[in-house]
Amino acid sequence: MEADTSKSFTHLHCHSHYSLLDGASSIDRLVHRASELGMNSLALTDHGNLHGALEFYSKAKNVGLNPIIGYEAYIAPGSRFQKDAGSQKEASYHLTLLAQNRTGFANLLKLATKASLEGFYFKPRIDREILAAHSEGLVCLSGCLSSEFSRALIGSSREQNDSLNQGRQVASWFQKIFGDRYFIEVQDNGLDLQRQVTAAAIDLSNEMGIPPVATCDCHYVNREDAEAQDILLCVNTGRFRNDASRMRMDTTEFYLKSPSEMYEAFSDQDRQWVNGAVGRSQEIADSVSIELELGKRHFPGFDLPSGRTAADELRRLCLEGLRSRYTTVEKRWLDAPGGDLHSDVLARLDRELDVINTLGFASYFLICWDFVRHARERGIPASARGSGVGSLVAYSLYLSHVCPLEYDLLFERFLDVSRLEAPDIDIDFCKERRGEVIDYVKQKYGEANVAQIGTFGTLAARAAIRDVGRALGMSIPQVDKIISLVPDQLGISLAEATVPGSQLADACDADAQVQELVDLASRIEGLARNVGTHAAAVVIADQPLSEYVPLQRVTGKEEVITQWSMWDVERAGLMKMDFLGLRYLTIVTKTLEIIERTRGENLDPLAFPLDDADTFALLCRGETKGIFQLESGGIRDLLQRMKPDHFLDIVAVNALYRPGPLEGGMVDDYVAVKHGRQQAEYPHPVMKDVLEETHGVMVYQEQVMRILERLGGIELSSAYTCIKAISKKKHETIAAFREQFIMGAEEKGFSKAEASTLFGLIEKFAGYGFNKSHSTAYALLAWQTAYLKTHYPTEFMAALLTGDIPGRNFKKKDSVVEHLEDCRRMEITVEPPDVNASEAEFSAYNGTILFGLCAIKGCGKQAAEAIVHERVVHGAYRDLFDLCGRVDGSVVNKTALENLTKAGALDSLLGEQEHRGALFAGIERAVAAGAARLADRRSGQKNLFAAFEESEPEQEPAAVLPDVPPLTDLEMRSFEKEVLGYYVHSHPLAEYKSILQTVCTHGSLDVGNAQPRAEVVMGGLIGSLKLSNTKQPRPGSTFTRYGMFDLEDMQGLVRSICWPEEYARLGDFLSQDAVVVVSGTVDRRAGSEETNLIINDIIPISSIWSRPIKCMHLKISEGRHDSVVLDRLKELLARHAGETPVRMIIELLDGSRALLDVDGQKVKWSGELLDEIEGLLGAGAVRVQTSLSGGRQDNRNSKKRRAFQSS
Repeated sequence: MEADTSKSFTHLHCHSHYSLLDGASSIDRLVHRASELGMNSLALTDHGNLHGALEFYSKAKNVGLNPIIGYEAYIAPGSRFQKDAGSQKEASYHLTLLAQNRTGFANLLKLATKASLEGFYFKPRIDREILAAHSEGLVCLSGCLSSEFSRALIGSSREQNDSLNQGRQVASWFQKIFGDRYFIEVQDNGLDLQRQVTAAAIDLSNEMGIPPVATCDCHYVNREDAEAQDILLCVNTGRFRNDASRMRMDTTEFYLKSPSEMYEAFSDQDRQWVNGAVGRSQEIADSVSIELELGKRHFPGFDLPSGRTAADELRRLCLEGLRSRYTTVEKRWLDAPGGDLHSDVLARLDRELDVINTLGFASYFLICWDFVRHARERGIPASARGSGVGSLVAYSLYLSHVCPLEYDLLFERFLDVSRLEAPDIDIDFCKERRGEVIDYVKQKYGEANVAQIGTFGTLAARAAIRDVGRALGMSIPQVDKIISLVPDQLGISLAEATVPGSQLADACDADAQVQELVDLASRIEGLARNVGTHAAAVVIADQPLSEYVPLQRVTGKEEVITQWSMWDVERAGLMKMDFLGLRYLTIVTKTLEIIERTRGENLDPLAFPLDDADTFALLCRGETKGIFQLESGGIRDLLQRMKPDHFLDIVAVNALYRPGPLEGGMVDDYVAVKHGRQQAEYPHPVMKDVLEETHGVMVYQEQVMRILERLGGIELSSAYTCIKAISKKKHETIAAFREQFIMGAEEKGFSKAEASTLFGLIEKFAGYGFNKSHSTAYALLAWQTAYLKTHYPTEFMAALLTGDIPGRNFKKKDSVVEHLEDCRRMEITVEPPDVNASEAEFSAYNGTILFGLCAIKGCGKQAAEAIVHERVVHGAYRDLFDLCGRVDGSVVNKTALENLTKAGALDSLLGEQEHRGALFAGIERAVAAGAARLADRRSGQKNLFAAFEESEPEQEPAAVLPDVPPLTDLEMRSFEKEVLGYYVHSHPLAEYKSILQTVCTHGSLDVGNAQPRAEVVMGGLIGSLKLSNTKQPRPGSTFTRYGMFDLEDMQGLVRSICWPEEYARLGDFLSQDAVVVVSGTVDRRAGSEETNLIINDIIPISSIWSRPIKCMHLKISEGRHDSVVLDRLKELLARHAGETPVRMIIELLDGSRALLDVDGQKVKWSGELLDEIEGLLGAGAVRVQTSLSGGRQDNRNSKKRRAFQSS
């Protein structure tokens, strides 16, 4: 619609998606549409929050609009502290507030904060008291239909003047507070109720001299967005779209209307009045001028010793720290350790401190040093990550633990005088104790001055489909099926997922309901859905934070967070710190604690030697499950190819294992040069000096920066700008740097063509370059975990398993089960859970691991600790009744006891003739008896004689468990899987052991010996099933869905993949925990020890007997099977006559073998036949050649036959 500039209007009542499921527009769309319609101003008035305030302020200014920061407040009918209303409607009214200037904006911050922290009840609420106290600089509009003023006028009329009294009283109070900044808000979105209220409002406006202003109550940008808004309301309220009684907007008029449309509204009112009310919006807008001082710092100061500056104190601490760090590093001293530091060290330190002091960040580093010092003193491990690791100052302050001088880490990658934004030092802490450090910061700088930073959960592609599907009333399986068609790609949009030819696009074409679902989902995709707490970010200010940023609490939690995201908090000039909780720091700490407790050794992980041969051997074997950053299958494969023998290789692994280097051939070049299969090319000695550690490959950004500096004469600070320009494809900036580089390189002896070629290489690889500082820091932690796994495997695995407990997932194979399998491969015994032996967490004991009680489903940490504490203090439990009588039943409840029983953790309480079934049956009686015993103790009742003497009471006789049948093997197995995630009593494949041994050519233990691309037949359980979509179907194919899973037999597992063409044929057979027989192709890359299986065919175990058999082989031993056995065998085969030929492999006494066809006798393959033959000849005496699709069957069978003959 063309803009009509003859009459001016500004929207003063406008919602964005930050109204959280009550606004269907991003701020970008709002400001651009307002600009298109010729407006010069726009207000943002989201419900009860200021989430979008700074984003709106900047984006409005960017398109030439005057930003009016507003707030549709919820105002309590009485005190904000009164929280006894029966419903949301009774608990608050709506009110429109607009900041007129910076003072008004500051008051909005305070109001929004107090509403959330003090007045929250259904919604964040202010009240008249704080509104009066913070009214300066605010324009107040009476509000929409849900306002106190409008509700008072509903049902009023000119004929019933008395009924206007309540509205008159409301308006009078606000007029008294705001004076000429109070306006009566009128709206026309096509609702009859609005027209009724407007008529009464006009009377009061005229009577009281309060000017009216027209607004639109805009909830979306265009009229056609009404449907998306309606869906959001359904999501918000949890109702179906077809629910007639649900909340809805009754018209499609709540969009961002043009000025001309607003002047045409209010059709039943006098045009002069309409023109005045609509035009007044522009008068109000013109009175608004908010100029925020974004970027002005409000950092807290640091308490300094008298007479010292922050710069002085920082230098003193740095020198002290370096002398400590370099105690045993001779090359860092001028003469000998303990004397003067080397000039190189001091020069680097002075250069960094000069930049820090010039930018005014000395206090920032002191604050970081202080809370890290506090953590270290309390045994809380802390370590920097990211570019801050490249700072010698950070290393000297013990913020980071790798020396920048040792690894050529560049400070300029982190900070330089041209970058005025605050430094960003991300610190990892032990995940369990991170909160202690944050509490210290709050105590040090004031509770009101510190908060965690808020973040917004947005509707990503899958979430949007799920929410819309629920609103449309579609079934969960139906919605899940549609979601499964979205490719498994991080950050994928619905537009990308529905490109022509994709599975989702085909589904839309085939089904109108799917098309509607995806269309509606795409309209709400990317909108904010909820508020959460940032995983790491904490903000610290010099004054109470509500002076600078609105605060709130996440519903149901106590911690205070900002209403703004991290980027807005930083733009507001506040100090942002990242306090990250890193699980692996906790695991290292727990491992060291276990080692000290069990072995008496007190280890320092920073002192682990970085050249340990045994640790490198473990890495070369790819045995890195549970090792930080190195446990994925792809990285294990890379390690086996690379064969690392130097710490720098570990640094490189972190940087190389990314899509760019993998697809660009950088990984292959690194490995080939390292092992002498390829020569590295160095066009200049400087290139060799910089790239030799990575075998001629540009792996790190720091290497590119060095080349730009040393060959092109580009300063390191500018070199990083060049790298960023290359990665973001800023062509003008790149061209300027290219010219500068060529000039500098020519001065170093390069020809122009050579220099241009070299810059071309830099352009090609700089975009792939990784942050070496970050990679080195994480490589150190990876090495520490690898060292512990190598030298203290039992203690490390116990700590690792404990670290897995909080993330337990009993619906699929989780990391606890995977690491238990790793223990089995490492030949570490993990004892099953036992209330008379286990600790709450996994623990090490005499070279074995005791299963942790709180890793059992339904047995939380509190219950587990209560059981262990009572056992430690008063001795082992005698029986179930003794246990229930000694622990608090409200802590160790019936569910916990049942799950402990299912896990076998109460087996040690059983008598000789008792069993788990009896335990189950006795739990209810034992709980009741225990509760009565506990009640007696609490009430002070005791044996009469015990009141007069302190003799030990006699032990109560053991209670008898009910006489019930024992659990079946299947029940025991199922219960163990349910509460432990794996089988202890027996394996579910045990009943299939015979048939799997008969039909399979390989198992998990020997498939690694098969040649690459060999065809094998294997059987087992499907676990860790993950279904995904390829980004692009193979040429000539339309299939993109594929499956990856672990095929688990009784000895181990092999990772398997079913590619799209096979998945289309076999996908129905892929389900978690299904028992199957598969044929597949061995997939193993050159130099790798990791074996995968590419699936060609899948047979459910129940269907194995119906598959045709090519031939049956029988193994006959001359020493074991005499003529009587052979005669019985002949009779047996005759009874099972059929079409399958039979061959005998005869082992003679002299060790030779003979292969004989059984002429004239064919059999009918069946389970009965197999059982009878094995009963006669012994287990493992039968092998069959099955008919499975997938390739070189003859080759496969010949290999199988040879293996059988030699077994």
